[in-house]
Parts: sequence; structure tokens; C-alpha cells
Amino acid sequence: MRDRLLLLGPAFVAAIAYVDPGNVAANLSAGAQYGYLLVWVLVAANLMAVVVQYLSAKVGVVTQRSLPQLVAQSLDRRGRGGRVARLGYWLQAELVAVATDIAEVVGGAIALWLLFGVPLPLGGVLVGLVSLGLLSVRDRLGGGAFELLVSGVLAVIAVGFLSGLLFSPPDPAGVLAGLVPRFADAGSVLLATSMLGATVMPHAIYVHSSLSQQHHRGTADVGRALRGTRTDTVSALLVAGSVNIGMLLLAASTLSGVEGTDTIAGAHAAIEAALGGGVALLFAVGLLASGLGSTAVGSHAGAVVMEGLVHRRVPVLVRRLVTIVPAVVLLSLDVGPTQVLVVSQVVLSFGIPFALVPLVRLTQDRGLMGRWVNPLPLTVAAWVSVACISTLNVVLLWLTFTG
Repeated sequence: MRDRLLLLGPAFVAAIAYVDPGNVAANLSAGAQYGYLLVWVLVAANLMAVVVQYLSAKVGVVTQRSLPQLVAQSLDRRGRGGRVARLGYWLQAELVAVATDIAEVVGGAIALWLLFGVPLPLGGVLVGLVSLGLLSVRDRLGGGAFELLVSGVLAVIAVGFLSGLLFSPPDPAGVLAGLVPRFADAGSVLLATSMLGATVMPHAIYVHSSLSQQHHRGTADVGRALRGTRTDTVSALLVAGSVNIGMLLLAASTLSGVEGTDTIAGAHAAIEAALGGGVALLFAVGLLASGLGSTAVGSHAGAVVMEGLVHRRVPVLVRRLVTIVPAVVLLSLDVGPTQVLVVSQVVLSFGIPFALVPLVRLTQDRGLMGRWVNPLPLTVAAWVSVACISTLNVVLLWLTFTG
């Protein structure tokens, strides 16, 4: 049993991306506006996420290289044009990482405001500083300690967001009805597209390949490592998926039809009014853990992308400043913080195909993967996931800019 537990860890770090503040905003909005209607969206999203994240971990375990490193090597073989393409690929990946990190800093700042009344700009600075402390654990104590710490943060998130269901349990008939794919109107289509299309975060794919590479470095039994990776991925995303579905169910049972729940702050106030200060406190603590954990993982992902694609390391403090400054500026302006989260998800959508398509192509390359190349059913499932997620992101962008 102990040997099996030692194989776990990387996926629990990557899973933080699936319960970041952007997910919180989307799930609460879905439940408050449409009740249990869109439960099926989160179930489908989690199934696709399991496939994608397993492939990310698999490529790291088998090749002992991260996805950014493999993309860079592939592009460099094309000569000068390939090197230019590599820099372009890095720029889009870096933009996506920055947009993701901004959303996570903003979410943490909202939590500090809800908990302690900290002004949003100052809250953004504090979130950035605390995330530096989380990242220093990895630098000083190693990847295992970082994985354990982030797994603890994920547990706090789960307790914070799921505790309300004990006081306001969902309607079983409503939940079952929500498993049937359907829509109510154009607004539900837009929201479902946002939830499903933005589920798979590019930075989670990049960082999971790197974490798995390091976690299983030098392993002699690749088959055993891959079996552990499957368990790790399914377990971590089961937790993350349960949290996301739980948020939607809580909103459906508590916030449905309540005015002013289109923002995180409004949802928090409605939860407090309906379920009491204790549940609202746990919700805010969960949101704070979500912001802190996800911004630490996001910063590490940015470092993985830069090191793999341009072969440079930037001090953690510099990376923190690059993302904290725009987040604090946005928090200082007359821009709704929840709206910042929504816009960040749109920016994030641009980078998803750039991560997914190379991932599937590399894991079906027998010359690279050898005997561990994807079997046909897994390849088909992966391409179906890529097609669904990429198509929905195109729809999301079109609806966002034309609606």
C-alpha cells in the first residue's frame, strides 16, 4: 500500500487548476441561474479531463521530458523557421499563463476581502506574496513536499466548498434530471460552453507532464509507473470534479432565483443569508485556498513553459511581479473582479488547442513512445476530447464577441 501511495502526487497538484476561482464563478452562476440543468456538463468535462491529464502525465513518464520540451525539440528540427515558431509558441503559452495567474490572484483577493475586508489591490499583493512562500517549499524541500502541501490545499478547498451541502442537500430528482444533456435557452448554451470549453487548462497540461517526469525520474518499471499515474489522475480529478459539481449543486439548492448572485461576492452573501455565517466562512476559506493554491501552481507552470521552450529560467520573484502587477492594476480600476475572471477564461481559451493537439500527436507517435504508444481506443477518446473542447472554445469566443 505504501508503495502505491508513493506513486501519487503530481495529478493532485495539476487538479488545483480545475478548482480555481474561474471555475468557482462559472459553477455558481450555472447553479444559481439554471438550477440542476447543467450537471451533465461538469460530468462530461471531468471525463474528458481525465483522458487529457493522463496523456500529459504519460508523456512525462515515458519520455522523461515535459510537453514544452518535446514541442521545442519537434519545432527545432525544422531549422530557422522552426525556431521562430518555437518563440511564437512560447509567447502564446506565456500569455495564457499570465491570464490564468491574474484570475487566480483576483480570486484570492476577493476571498481576503470577504474574510477580512482587505482592499482588493492589497489582497492581490498578499496573495502573490503567500504564493511565493508555497513555491519556496518546492525549491527548498523538493517536489514531494510541494505535492503534499498542495494536496492539503486541495483538501481545504473540498471542505470549504462542499460543507454547505450538509446544510442544504440537493434534490435527488433534480440531480438525476440534470444528467440528461439539454439546454434551456441561449444563455444556458453560453454558460455550458464556458464551463465545458474552458475546463482543460493549458498550464495544467504543461505542468502535469513536468511533475510526472520529475516524480518518476529514473524509474525502471515504466508499466508500474503508468499504472500509478492512472490511479493518481483518476483520484485527483474525482476530487476536483466532486468539488465543481458540489459548487453547482449548492448554488442550485441555495441560490436559485436569488437576485445578485451573478458575482462571487453576491453568491457569498446569499449563502450567508440562507445557511448562516459558518457555511459562508467555510466558503470564503475555500475560495482563498483556491486562489493561493492555483496561483502557486500557475507560476510553476509558467516556469516549466519558459524553461522548456526558450531554455531560460527566470527567478520566481520576477515571475510573480509580472503577474501580480497587472492583477493589482485591474483590481485598482473600476472593473468588476468577477468580470476579470470571466475575461481571463476567454483569453485562456486561445491556448487550449496549442496544448492539446501536440499532446495527442506525441502520445500516438510510436517512434517517441515505443511500446507505450496510445492504444487505438485511447487515441480515439483523446481526439474526440480535443475536438469537443476546441470546438466549444471557438463557440465560446464567437458568443462572447458577438453576443
